[in-house]
Amino acid sequence: MEYNFGEIEKWAKQYWNEKEIYTVLNSSSKPKCYVLDMFPYPSGTGLHVGHPLGYIASDIYARYKRLKGFNVLHPMGFDSFGLPAEQYALETGQHPADTTKVNIARYREQLDNIGFCFDWTREVRTSEPSYYKHTQSIFVKLYNSWYNVHTQKAENLETLIAILNENGNAQIVEKNSKENIFDAATWQAFSHTEKQTFLMQHRLAYRSETMVNWCEALLTVLANDEVVGGVSERGGHPVERKLMNQWNLRITKYADRLIDGLQNVDFPESLKIMQRNWIGKSEGASIVFEIQNQTDLNSKIEVFTTRPDTIYGVSFLVMAPELALVQNIKSTEQANAVDDYIKYVKGRSEIERMSDKKISGVFTGAYAKHPFTQALLPIWISEYVLANYGTGAIMAVPCGDERDYKFAKHFQIAIPNIFEGVDISENAFTDYDVTIANSEMLNGLKVVAAKEKMFTLLLEKNIGSKKINYKFRDAGFSRQRYWGEPFPVAYDAENNVVIDENLPVLLPHLSEIKAGPLGKGPLANNLEWMNKNGLTRETDTMPGFAGSSWYYLRYMDPHNDSEICNKAISDYWNQVDVYVGGAEHAVGHLLYSRMWCKVLYDLGEISFDEPYKKIINQGMIQGNSRLVYRIKGTNTFVSHGLKDTYETDTLYADYGFCDGLELDINAFKNWREEFAGAQFILEDEKYICGSLVEKMSKRLYNVVNPDDIILQYGADTFRMYEMFLGPIEMSKPWDTKGIEGVHRFIKKLWRLFYNENGICVNEKTATDAEYKILHKHIKKIESDIENFAFNTSISAFMIATNELSALNCNKKSILQDLVITLAPFAPHLAEHLWQQALGNATSVLDAAFPIFNASYLIENTFTYPVAINGKARTEMEFALDLLQADVEPIVLQNEIVLKWLEGKAVKKFIFVKGKMINVVV
Repeated sequence: MEYNFGEIEKWAKQYWNEKEIYTVLNSSSKPKCYVLDMFPYPSGTGLHVGHPLGYIASDIYARYKRLKGFNVLHPMGFDSFGLPAEQYALETGQHPADTTKVNIARYREQLDNIGFCFDWTREVRTSEPSYYKHTQSIFVKLYNSWYNVHTQKAENLETLIAILNENGNAQIVEKNSKENIFDAATWQAFSHTEKQTFLMQHRLAYRSETMVNWCEALLTVLANDEVVGGVSERGGHPVERKLMNQWNLRITKYADRLIDGLQNVDFPESLKIMQRNWIGKSEGASIVFEIQNQTDLNSKIEVFTTRPDTIYGVSFLVMAPELALVQNIKSTEQANAVDDYIKYVKGRSEIERMSDKKISGVFTGAYAKHPFTQALLPIWISEYVLANYGTGAIMAVPCGDERDYKFAKHFQIAIPNIFEGVDISENAFTDYDVTIANSEMLNGLKVVAAKEKMFTLLLEKNIGSKKINYKFRDAGFSRQRYWGEPFPVAYDAENNVVIDENLPVLLPHLSEIKAGPLGKGPLANNLEWMNKNGLTRETDTMPGFAGSSWYYLRYMDPHNDSEICNKAISDYWNQVDVYVGGAEHAVGHLLYSRMWCKVLYDLGEISFDEPYKKIINQGMIQGNSRLVYRIKGTNTFVSHGLKDTYETDTLYADYGFCDGLELDINAFKNWREEFAGAQFILEDEKYICGSLVEKMSKRLYNVVNPDDIILQYGADTFRMYEMFLGPIEMSKPWDTKGIEGVHRFIKKLWRLFYNENGICVNEKTATDAEYKILHKHIKKIESDIENFAFNTSISAFMIATNELSALNCNKKSILQDLVITLAPFAPHLAEHLWQQALGNATSVLDAAFPIFNASYLIENTFTYPVAINGKARTEMEFALDLLQADVEPIVLQNEIVLKWLEGKAVKKFIFVKGKMINVVV
């Protein structure tokens, strides 16, 4: 009986659906396990073979935990709001609601083909009103909350108002804050608008004039993590910095808790480093420099430095070009140069400015006074200083900072040396193990001591103080797009915020999606929707990360209309035990979702303040591109091995036209009209393509559709091959030819259960050798799954199958446990073998994972080499606990031994337990 994967997989899926085998209850006597995938946004191209990699890994783990006796939640949904979905719809001339619905149906079909154990009754879609109603409600909670720095948590805004009414703001002001102190009477005398302005400065969701990443081509603001190399991640369009009125989330208040929380979670160390670096916590000092001849204006520049001990090494100051103060201090002579430079910088993203090695800047024509020496320091502007980091200005110490050093060298600015015994003729000195020199009262001190002394001096002179600074900024929460969550916000005639408590605020259907007037989003074109009962609705929508910041909670209680998630249910499921997804979300989605979790925890909505216990970052399955070589000026293609003989242009061919590297010439000629008459110069009567391993992309014609693979080899082969390619966290190239080896292995495993006459499983008693193979396998599979080492699991299945085949083992007592270990990896085949070959009445999913028995792996026999007069003549196996008296008569009766004795008397019998036997005659 042959392995018919098509019929088997169809039957298994139907059986699971009829039995509702994957439906999960919110209560159980079993321990819980929550396994989560980063849910996809449903693009129009569907899945390629790289997309399911993480899903297969999590599915194996979820199935394994179920077999281990856990109540497992393994849900799936769709991140269906956001820029990608909107752009796809616009590019194809459709409405995003329509394309999203079609694309989700396509994804569902493909995911079901692969055989995942998702509980589809819990499916969520972020673009459904029943879902985004609660996204809007979380926004309202953020708007109505503030962060109390003394209790170190978010609280309802009513507690802040109560404090202000009783004591003013003295007890809520942060250390080193510049906020003016006022008493309760002053607060109570504030007008309504003044009070609302003050409260807006403390709300966790707030509106303000903010410098943002504006993309003219996409007509929207982008988050920093959506900008790559100065252009939009989506589409590669130019991005510029622009001041706009935006909604923001005060994520900076959670900076320390976001850093500290990393100690309590099992994340890849690289991911933790990325988050720490993005937050960018640094301890240092704030120092004030007076500007010469600017007494009538804002006459001071405040800088932040982590090295106050180097203050005597300052030879110039550098300001961010976009700071308003630059316009006040620029001299008449330098005005044009300053304005031209500012215009240049406006077209550069922060990431581009920080990563570019090019040195650029302009002297403002103004000078500042050194706070200790009173020396005049030139004030420059340069793109390497950012307005939203620190104070937007730095004191440049070229002898101790490499970037300052190169800047000073480039513009011929003085480089005073303040380090004892250090040569700075070629480079800056950035080591902390040094003695300070040429620094008056700091001379002779090491760095740490010099820092502490300078902190004291700054306070004494009232020109600075100790300060902690963070690199990251509050999260921009406004997008000038259509396909997103509407804000439950409107504005009255005085521009005061009015929250709409009647949720959801529905996204209206727009027949035409185009930018609104004056940089507003498309919703501003719908005047009927925008103008409501004398109020004006907010026309921006929320960003893509809004819906994805809390979806792990919605899966727990997806049909609850009245609340985000019932507290008893979130208490039961608690944190996600394992979260699988790409590392590219390390500083976007993961930071935001961690912040939202902490806010909801502070407000008493949930009982945990980290959403994910463990994160697994899967690598990428890369495309295997195929290259052809056309001789310049002709329509003749030359095979790879001969191409260096000619001058050629390199073109991409569709990966599907190739068997390995050999091109199907007819398929290629039929591909495009321009290739119909092509000629080919072959090698060994074949056209051999070149190859490149790179990202899968339709543009490179290297995309492989999983549907095609499943049609040819089956879903179980596809699942096992994806895992066999290499460690889950590593990127690796796809090679369709390699899948044939995995398919052959599955057919060999099949033959342990079936022969040409049908089922061949028997009830015979298994041998110790067969149990040894089985339990060695059980131990390996259990260890590999716990450690997400699935590639070596597939090798273990191949080894066990080969060893059992060699022993002609068709015994149910062995094969039954083997099938259970197979179930997480090849669930369709395992279900069939469990029920139809082994005769079980229930699903293999309800079986118990076999318990490893170490006793079967203990070696209790030894194969002794038997020598006659020192020369090995045969081998004999004995139990290790036998003594010489037991072994000797058996050896001396052995036919081969008797042959070599030739009737001679035994002079000596040497027996070394566990090593050797020697008969001396």
